[in-house]
Amino acid sequence: MGTVNTEAGGSHAKTRELIPVVALKLFADKGYDATSMREIAEQLNISKAALYYHFDSKEAIVSELVTTMLDQVAELVSWAKKQRSSADLRTEVLTRWSDIMQAHGLAMFRFVIANRNVMHNVRPDHGGMAGQLTDLYALLSPPDASVEEQLRVRMALMSINMAGLAGSDILASDAEILQAARKIAAELLPR
Repeated sequence: MGTVNTEAGGSHAKTRELIPVVALKLFADKGYDATSMREIAEQLNISKAALYYHFDSKEAIVSELVTTMLDQVAELVSWAKKQRSSADLRTEVLTRWSDIMQAHGLAMFRFVIANRNVMHNVRPDHGGMAGQLTDLYALLSPPDASVEEQLRVRMALMSINMAGLAGSDILASDAEILQAARKIAAELLPR
């Protein structure tokens, strides 16, 4: 991975946005423990002091990634609660869920799988993710849903999240794996 030029015309806000993206790529490629703040700064072509201006630790960077994702999930749930239950809503929620969960390609999935202890330390309660999922399951299940339909909703959402683990040894690009996961998830949804 080459360095990212953040100095030429780059703003503090842009640098702050790039730090978690670049750090996650390093964490996924090299491992969380093996990645230093110095390496993150080097990849961004900024000084360590500039990096520390934005984030005081690797944990703070991970917290930013997780918080951003959880905020997006909360927004999705809030929006979905205002909609009428339908097959179109299920498809739209699955699409938006996929966009949130796949925002960093397979890097986030691989990081979470390999660093459960880091995730627990950064966000022990996972910011209410379990509650958000429970709400989505209920919102996406058709009225009077059968057990099969309820399970289809759960499996559709979780199949997006499992793509990183299930596809880890498939000889295909991340984009191909993620697209296949979306297709499979859509096929799982109740009609």
